[in-house]
Amino acid sequence: MSPLRRIRSFRALPLRSRLAILVAAAVAFAVAAVAAACWFMVRGQLRTQLDESLKAIDPDAAARAANQVLSSPIGCRPTAPAESVEVGGNLNASVQLVLAGGSHCWVAGPQTLPVTADDLAVARGDLASSLHDVTTEAGTKLRVYTQPATTTQPNGTRQLLALSIAKPLADIDKPLGTLAWVLLGLGGIGVVGAGAAGLWVARTGLRPVDELTGAVEHIARTEDLTVRIPDEGEDEIARLSRSFNSMTAALASSRDRQAQLIADAGHELRTPLTSLRTNVELLARSEETGRAIPPEDRRELLASVKAQMTELAALIGDLQELSRPDAAAPGPLQVVGLHDIAESALSRARLRGPELAYMAALEPWYVRAEPAALERAVVNVLDNAVKFSPSGGAVEVELHGGELTVRDHGPGIPADELPHVFDRFWRSPSARALPGSGLGLSIVARTVQQAGGTVELRPAEPGTVAVLRLPGAPTPPPEVPGG
Repeated sequence: MSPLRRIRSFRALPLRSRLAILVAAAVAFAVAAVAAACWFMVRGQLRTQLDESLKAIDPDAAARAANQVLSSPIGCRPTAPAESVEVGGNLNASVQLVLAGGSHCWVAGPQTLPVTADDLAVARGDLASSLHDVTTEAGTKLRVYTQPATTTQPNGTRQLLALSIAKPLADIDKPLGTLAWVLLGLGGIGVVGAGAAGLWVARTGLRPVDELTGAVEHIARTEDLTVRIPDEGEDEIARLSRSFNSMTAALASSRDRQAQLIADAGHELRTPLTSLRTNVELLARSEETGRAIPPEDRRELLASVKAQMTELAALIGDLQELSRPDAAAPGPLQVVGLHDIAESALSRARLRGPELAYMAALEPWYVRAEPAALERAVVNVLDNAVKFSPSGGAVEVELHGGELTVRDHGPGIPADELPHVFDRFWRSPSARALPGSGLGLSIVARTVQQAGGTVELRPAEPGTVAVLRLPGAPTPPPEVPGG
């Protein structure tokens, strides 16, 4: 299997299985590293002790044994006899002499040693001493220490040669093998235990994720947004749970607002549609029966139909404006003069309320906003002032330092109703008989907030004051490229 397919297969496993495998792999690597380090340290220590034991053999005793061998009637024997000889108090050691010419003589021990180049170099005096490994013809591995020695010939001359002392490596290989099996067994137990512990930790740690998954599946199946997940603690899982709870709460609130908007829209549409249908049925019945409606009544019916159609068009426009989510981005922002927009809105208000007096004091103020939406917001505020102003009353409009105030001298709004004036479809009981959908101030609040400003209504004596505050400057700001 290719590495890419292995990675894909690993990613296809459940998260808890991947965590358990990763934990087991990490522990296995750590155990293997520690075991290898331990084995090599013990091996090095044992070999050091073996080397020290080889060097501890009394060279004088070995030399005396060598002299005995050379001076014995048998003389130099290249192979070991059947019996084993103890040298210098060290058991299980083999000793032989290596002559500079390459020949060798058995001195003591159970076996004869192979002669190496290092042994010959020591015998010739080219090398001070040598520590090396050899393997006999029988397959026995030995650790050999070769040092220089001298013997006295029968004629009294001294001869330089090398004395090789060896011990079997099995003395350390066997304990090392036992240690390797012990470390392997302990490592296997550790890896299995780590895998089980990793699986337990994964299950315990991912239990909140399982609860979150179950909650999401429950919501997808039942559309029940009231489900909440416990969010104790300050870890990442708790933060995820809190984020999920906030998301479901926001979704539930959005769904409630959507349902309320649909219900309110249906309620507001029902009245003009019912009246419109009644008027149209009267006109149709007149045509079907041939009984003409008096001209004056017919004109009133047609005027009523026209007014209802206008009201429906305005209501549909307001609904389209509010159909965008509250967080939807506004249209292209431009630098516009709030005083120009207020002047244009005043011109339209004068046409709708020609019997009213208008007093305006508008200072220059430039803002960055969507021109059409901002003008509609100001028009809605002025329309409210016109609608609630008594005949012959006055509407006062003032713009100073980015604060636009519109005051009427009407009946005002009770204090307990002020918190609801910007709710969708909310209408004061005293204004139920007046035209309107209850969406105008909602659109005003939304537009002003998107422009970074604030809006509020406050009572006046008499009437009501609408206050719009928008960030800006008394002079046009420089244009930003691409802005």
